[in-house]
Amino acid sequence: MVQGPPRTALLPYGAAWAALWQQRSSEYKALCFQAYNTATLRLNEYVQQSTDKPFAIVTDIDETVLDNSPYTVHTALQGQAYSDRTWQEWTAKAACDTVPGALSFLKYAAAKGVQVFYITNRAESERAATLQNLQRWNFPDADDQHLLLRASSSSKETRRLQVAQTHNIIMLLGDNLGDFSALFEKQSYAQREVNTENAAAAFGSRFIVLPNPMYGDWLGTLINFQYQLSQSQQDSILKKQLRDY
Repeated sequence: MVQGPPRTALLPYGAAWAALWQQRSSEYKALCFQAYNTATLRLNEYVQQSTDKPFAIVTDIDETVLDNSPYTVHTALQGQAYSDRTWQEWTAKAACDTVPGALSFLKYAAAKGVQVFYITNRAESERAATLQNLQRWNFPDADDQHLLLRASSSSKETRRLQVAQTHNIIMLLGDNLGDFSALFEKQSYAQREVNTENAAAAFGSRFIVLPNPMYGDWLGTLINFQYQLSQSQQDSILKKQLRDY
């Protein structure tokens, strides 16, 4: 009989614990409301400014406006790691719920005349289902023009610059620091810490961060982005990062 990873493993089972918090914790919901309430306050300030281009908000999708925690639960409880195949099986269902506060905020922004651009690292093959999911909840600007998916690179910088050519980006929303600046992409843990400290004034101002304990570059940097390693190898590296007493 094939044995799975030990139940003490951080990978893959730990992600289910993170998803449980996201699904059942009122504190998670409160943090999301806090983020979007802050975004609303900032938006009201920004739209009073003069501009020579239309205002725009750039937002990530997954764990920023759409909740994918059921996928994490499904794979973790089966002892599976993320894979493009299982992920795209999930997104094809267009079954994501909304992140608390996201829909009302983006509708409010649209009512203020601010366009919304969705920059996501979902693949081009996921375009139809992604639009279907956004349109299911009546997110504003849920159309091909405003949906920028991953092409050859997972970096979002080129796509942000593309939007900036025609629009004045007043705010960026995301759950991963790479959603805000190329300075955070594929950096070591130490460098991410330094860059985060240096950008402190932007958080809660131009950068609005949503909580995501399930996955992201925070995890990738701890294994030096060596996703090709086995789960047991990654698990061993992660356990060495824990602080005990």
